[in-house]
Amino acid sequence: MGLAEFRAAFPGEGPLVEFKRGVSTEQAQSTAVAFSNADGGVILIGVEDDGAVSGRAADAGTQDDIHRAMQAARDVGRYAIHQLDVDGKPVCVVSVARRREGFAQTSTGVVRVRRGTRDDPLFGAELVRFANERTSSRYETTQLEIAVDAAVGHLRREVGRALGWDRVTVARLRDAELAVDDHLTVAGALYLLADPGQTLGKAFVEVLRFPDDVTVDYDRRTEIRGPVHHVLQQAVDAVADELGTELVVLGARRYDLPRLPAVVLREALANALAHRSYEAAGTCVRVELRPSAVIVRSPGGLPEPVTVENIREASAARNLVVIKVLRALGLAEDAGRGVDVMQDTMANEMLDPPAFLDHGHEVVVELPIRSAVTPSERAWVHELERRGALRGPDRIALVHAARGEVLTNKQVRELLRVDSGQAREILHRLRDDGFLEQRGRRGGATYRLTGTLRPPSGLRLSLDELDGVVLSLADSGPIANADVRAATGLDRAEARALLDRLVKQELLRRAGERRGTKYSRVSPTPQGIDPASGSDGL
Repeated sequence: MGLAEFRAAFPGEGPLVEFKRGVSTEQAQSTAVAFSNADGGVILIGVEDDGAVSGRAADAGTQDDIHRAMQAARDVGRYAIHQLDVDGKPVCVVSVARRREGFAQTSTGVVRVRRGTRDDPLFGAELVRFANERTSSRYETTQLEIAVDAAVGHLRREVGRALGWDRVTVARLRDAELAVDDHLTVAGALYLLADPGQTLGKAFVEVLRFPDDVTVDYDRRTEIRGPVHHVLQQAVDAVADELGTELVVLGARRYDLPRLPAVVLREALANALAHRSYEAAGTCVRVELRPSAVIVRSPGGLPEPVTVENIREASAARNLVVIKVLRALGLAEDAGRGVDVMQDTMANEMLDPPAFLDHGHEVVVELPIRSAVTPSERAWVHELERRGALRGPDRIALVHAARGEVLTNKQVRELLRVDSGQAREILHRLRDDGFLEQRGRRGGATYRLTGTLRPPSGLRLSLDELDGVVLSLADSGPIANADVRAATGLDRAEARALLDRLVKQELLRRAGERRGTKYSRVSPTPQGIDPASGSDGL
């Protein structure tokens, strides 16, 4: 925007607009709460009270400050962060939506509403009236016409142990909101009935396998029913079994690489079951298995204030009791950690990142199975990391160099989504560790794989080739475990296993003990000679 255009769009503060020079946690959350409890609005950071643009970029530090302010408040509406350039000066724009359900409070418990240019606190009768108008009950705590006595004994004990109870009583079930009076709640039914779906509709998981990425007709359907924590475990196992693993053989090592890490599958399904709308009784959690991705569909939109854009930073639970018990059972991450674990684990495994979509009536999580990094490359990089020769952030750059690409600072910035300084650090680290060689200087510098760099010998060579390397060493005299390690790149245990196998095959002879153990070549017996008599048998 030009300055005149900006002033026309935002002539001053009002019911929907607030100017802030900088980011103050207290002031930001106060206005966000007030907007949430009224009609929503925008906070323009980097703008003076009189509308003059002083500038504030929506950089990582500013965004972190905003996320902390929003997390400090309670139940703010959905928000998003953008940057607006006004005549070359950045303005950080925070848009806050009105809450559709319930109301927001500051971290100190104050309820505020936006009135004109003020964030007014509510007290007394006005607060009571406002709360009564805006309070919404949680469906998971709704009382059902099912007596507590209908709860299955072993399920009561499982949940009781997870929550640290020595005895499961009706009073404790009530305190945990798994029961009201002598009847189960929706959450109680999900954990304590053998098949909650008989009461709550489609409270189960449906796994559909598709032959390709576009067809609407599946070739296999599996319905997984039972208490929600059992369904979660069984669904993860079913999907993992269907996906299988990638078997990679690199020399002496075999790698079974999961197509999707188990923890990612677990978190995606845990989130779907814990945060779904159980009021949508006619819709189940659906898992679609396609050649390129696993797609998890969960009824209901994202709970406020979470959006697809802030899903990593913001957290909220539609079903507080359901997620609390899942965490107590060790089946879900702590609050706000599930998405982090999914994204970070996929990155660590060099798989494409998960994608999150909110269609309003459902939340969709897409977990890519395929990646630009091949299974063999993943195995090689993991082996280098295991041996302490490589750091996590450098892996993708090294893979591209191993493919014969010439790396530049610009290319690494684009590959890893880092700035120029971080790209330079990565390239220099790989250079200094002997992985890359640099040609040229400054802006014209290029980096390519060091001519002598290959995967460790133990990964390159077959078992027969490794045997040949060791026997060739022994032809020159007695050898030790350390000699084998130096020649092959194997670790101590692998070298010992290789030597033991050659001794068993009577190709090597062992002498000495512990670190003094040496291995000598066994000379082949000439054909026709009896080794016991020393004669030729004629």
